[in-house]
Amino acid sequence: MENAGRGLQERYAPAGRCFGCGPANPGGLRIRTVETGGPGQVETRWQASKAHEAFDRVVNGGICATLLDCTMNWAAISALVDHEGAAVAPDTVTAELSVRYLAPTPSDRPVVVSARVVAIDGRRVTVEGTLEADGRTTASGRGTFVVVGSGHAATGRWRASPRAEGRE
Repeated sequence: MENAGRGLQERYAPAGRCFGCGPANPGGLRIRTVETGGPGQVETRWQASKAHEAFDRVVNGGICATLLDCTMNWAAISALVDHEGAAVAPDTVTAELSVRYLAPTPSDRPVVVSARVVAIDGRRVTVEGTLEADGRTTASGRGTFVVVGSGHAATGRWRASPRAEGRE
């Protein structure tokens, strides 16, 4: 299940191959993140399949962490684009991520991941997020996301590259 409308990924990273949020990764989770309030406030709606389960009717913890990681990263990007008045998404990576698992996340119904930026300090953005099913929080997270410069492996990750298109 995806949010209606055009997500941040389609707007800023149509060639993105990230396992969690890359529109160009047919084997990934293909989450779609949309702004829900001001910049830095986002939401992802997603539905698991059997392939995402740790055991019957429960989503794997790593998948839950990925949902939080990607959604929080897009909250950071949303805030940075607004803060910097940028036309393109800055190249960001996760510098730190913590996840608290509060209850099993059911795989047989949609989940909602919400994230909001709590601080911007130069090239570092701190974000908090929650993963909910039926209005119950099953996991929460906090992460720090940083803008990387040229020479980093993630530079240009949101744009098409020769490697992404098989032209190495």
